[in-house]
Amino acid sequence: MRSKRSRRLALTTAAVAALSAGALSIATANQAQAEDGCEVEYKVVSSWGGGFQANVSITAAEPINGWDLTWDFPAGTQVSSAWNVDWDQNGTAFTGADVGWNAAIGSGQTREVFGFIGSGSTAAPQSISVNGDLCDGQVDPTGGPTDPTGTPTEEPPGGAVKIMPLGDSITGSPGCWRGNLWDLLDEAGHEVDFVGSLSQACNPAGSDPDHEGHGGFQVTQSVANGSVRGWLEQNTPDVLMMHFATNDVWSNLPPSQILAAYTQIVADLRELNPDAVILVAQIIPLQPDASFGCTDCPQRAINFNAAIPAWAAGLTTAESPIVVVDQWTGFYPAVDTYDGVHPDEDGYVKLAANWFEALDPILS
Repeated sequence: MRSKRSRRLALTTAAVAALSAGALSIATANQAQAEDGCEVEYKVVSSWGGGFQANVSITAAEPINGWDLTWDFPAGTQVSSAWNVDWDQNGTAFTGADVGWNAAIGSGQTREVFGFIGSGSTAAPQSISVNGDLCDGQVDPTGGPTDPTGTPTEEPPGGAVKIMPLGDSITGSPGCWRGNLWDLLDEAGHEVDFVGSLSQACNPAGSDPDHEGHGGFQVTQSVANGSVRGWLEQNTPDVLMMHFATNDVWSNLPPSQILAAYTQIVADLRELNPDAVILVAQIIPLQPDASFGCTDCPQRAINFNAAIPAWAAGLTTAESPIVVVDQWTGFYPAVDTYDGVHPDEDGYVKLAANWFEALDPILS
């Protein structure tokens, strides 16, 4: 394992409050590989009685500067909304194209390029092509996640503070508050490097796309199977930003079990970087449609968030402080999400502002 440098950061403030959230579940994934290296991952990260959410990633064997993607859906499948893509559907035929700022994919790089909400069959589409090259593949028979592997992370530029955004789809896709946060940090003159094994471009153009936001993942499972430990070893951060419990709350796991996973993350990170700062969010509220089938989720999240401050107070240290970040207060699902679960552009602004308020004094 490559040695990691340790960075001591000043902590002068902390935020504390209460909040609520929703969840996702991995359903299926499709990995496709063409002869010339075109690779597409189609991953259903959430499904419910009335529909599903899917995310799409592209791996480029050679650099891509602009992508057009086509496929054929199973009969009866229909897209109702999508983000980060210029799209159209005619019958079963779907077409999608970049929206400018997410056009570039480097050689060997995997980028989660867009996501959508659909109804009908969750089976993977067929005849997937990128820029006219057919990507022939098969559905993952396990029905489990097939995580895209990002390009090896380069050492950050001199003096840059390494920050890892860690979580599920609220952090990954469509969690593009990361672009807004990058802009705030840049305007404030902070030299930072977002790190993670995943890469997804967000507005504004030029913001750092790296992260560890894995749609549909539970923090309890990700700790138990060693995934989080692996991510921390691969890109050990100076600052960990964690919004990672929505799916656990959705699955009705008790707060004590979720916080036990948090405790293991803190222990693993401190073993790798004794001076790491940990920012832990009280997760955003949720107002799911009845079709989601989780009428108790708002209260479950409130109960979980209420337990976070005492947990943090019991583990925080002068060398490695834990800061509780209030992502609940002032966040309104009717305005700040597009489906009662996932943040929209208004939500991105609020999430980024709250993260920045906690990060600014640490980085100053």
